[in-house]
Amino acid sequence: MSSDAVVRLAGVSKCYRTFRKPLHRLVQLFSSRRRLYEEFWALRDVDLAVVRGETLGIVGQNGSGKSTLLQLVVGTLSPTSGTVNCDGRISAILELGAGFNPEFTGIENARLNAAIVGMSHEEIDERMPAILAFSELGEFIDKPVKTYSSGMYIRLAFSVIINMDPDILVIDEALAVGDSRFQRKCFRKLDELRNAGTTILFVTHATDAVIAHCDRAVFMRDGRVVTVGDPKEVVNNYLESMFESGANIAGDQRAAAADGLDDRRLSTDPSIDACSLRPTYNDTEYEWGDGGARIIDYLVLDDDGEPVRGPVAAGSRIAVRAAVHYREAQSGVIYGLTIKTVDGTSVFGTNSDRLKVDAGAPAAGETVIVTFSLALHLIGSEYFFSLGVVAGRGGMEHEILHRRYDLFRLKVQDDNSAFGYAALPARIEIQRQESAQPC
Repeated sequence: MSSDAVVRLAGVSKCYRTFRKPLHRLVQLFSSRRRLYEEFWALRDVDLAVVRGETLGIVGQNGSGKSTLLQLVVGTLSPTSGTVNCDGRISAILELGAGFNPEFTGIENARLNAAIVGMSHEEIDERMPAILAFSELGEFIDKPVKTYSSGMYIRLAFSVIINMDPDILVIDEALAVGDSRFQRKCFRKLDELRNAGTTILFVTHATDAVIAHCDRAVFMRDGRVVTVGDPKEVVNNYLESMFESGANIAGDQRAAAADGLDDRRLSTDPSIDACSLRPTYNDTEYEWGDGGARIIDYLVLDDDGEPVRGPVAAGSRIAVRAAVHYREAQSGVIYGLTIKTVDGTSVFGTNSDRLKVDAGAPAAGETVIVTFSLALHLIGSEYFFSLGVVAGRGGMEHEILHRRYDLFRLKVQDDNSAFGYAALPARIEIQRQESAQPC
């Protein structure tokens, strides 16, 4: 390992004991003859070194061991075997709202968290204006955090940790929450910290962020490190593995369940996630939100209204139709769609707000059908489509009700006449001039 490494993991494994009944846990304390538990290895033989000033992105499917690795680095968990060494002050966001007292105000929690990491009263007073300014919480900073939305939590938590002069910054999927403008602001700040020598480790499903902001990336699967290296190569390896696993997961069972589903009509039954039964569905999608609404089904239709079951031609028109069920009444609703390449690069995105479409205020129990119509002027390749719905919260930000990241994928075919992302109509004209004849 590098002698300049500030984070070092050597032969690290983490095992949990799982008991079928709570009583078995108690009996096991007094009996070594019988084994009443099963072992679950969240991490196995992980070796990793992160040097000073490096930004390391960690990708992998849910349950791959990413969060466990970060908790070992921070020290909230101890390894079953192996060693973890970190040099310097660590700041971390491992769980939304973790470390906050819900009864305290935002400013009280900011002071408390700063004091916990060892900052003096003078240092806290000095940093507080920067914390307040970055968070953009305004008058909400003096209200109890139990009244905060998830986006407000992140604004406060991120503002606090970046102003603690951390040597090592650890972030676990926190930046998936909140509005896109604040996310961009956070990533700009991360770049500033990296340039100042801060070592950053972050877990994310946003592979485009890994490629854009990381020096190296790690792909984890089943508690082991699969690949470490160039972010784009690691992300491609990760995405390729998702395609492989998706093709092998219960294909026959899914086909059987989908037999009763109408391929021209959306399901409006909120008790069924019909999305997972569609032929273009991506098994490794990532979804999050506060549960106020759910995207329960989608369809991809061609220009004739027929279901898309295979590759589509570049430039052809499609309609992406989604059923959104509301568990709670909402206001200021916005529906969005994003298209990304297999390496996580966003090539197109829009929403009802940008298109000046009033989405109204759905009532609790209502199901809304949303249709995006677009022409696929894309270079031939495979693309991921994401859908989302957010709601206004007092004009300050938007609360994520439900996002389905990489919900489905489509293959676009072209004539191989161009490269890049956009399939723009183009032509070349060549004229040859006769050379002048000598007199």
